[in-house]
Amino acid sequence: MPLWKIYHPVAAYSSEDKRAISRALTDVYARAMPRFYVGVVFQEVRADDFYVGGESHPRFVRIWVDHIARTFSSDDMKVRFFEKMNQIFAPWIAGRGYDWELHIDETPFDLWTIQGHFPPKEGSEDEKRWTADNRASPRTHA
Repeated sequence: MPLWKIYHPVAAYSSEDKRAISRALTDVYARAMPRFYVGVVFQEVRADDFYVGGESHPRFVRIWVDHIARTFSSDDMKVRFFEKMNQIFAPWIAGRGYDWELHIDETPFDLWTIQGHFPPKEGSEDEKRWTADNRASPRTHA
């Protein structure tokens, strides 16, 4: 699972923007995992609730990502991933005059469950079945 938490100014994004951002992010991950692993949360933050360097920053977007289903295997992979994210977010953040920051935490795979079940290991037949079904199922990993 990657869980994306996007903290943004009030009314920065329409429902259509949120859907487009979520789909673009999911498309990146869908090459390597089931689409239902990807979660995106948009959290509006009022101008007087977001401070950077001790000062209110009304045009700031902060993105916090939890990676659990996969981790980066090389520095090159990290660089390519961040380059891709910069490309995806450019129209919605820099293109709209917002400052931004993005960071990723990597949580151990064995500290994660879906619907109370431990997800199948990367590349396993069970995970391939989850990917094909695009949903978690106790049938595939009970």
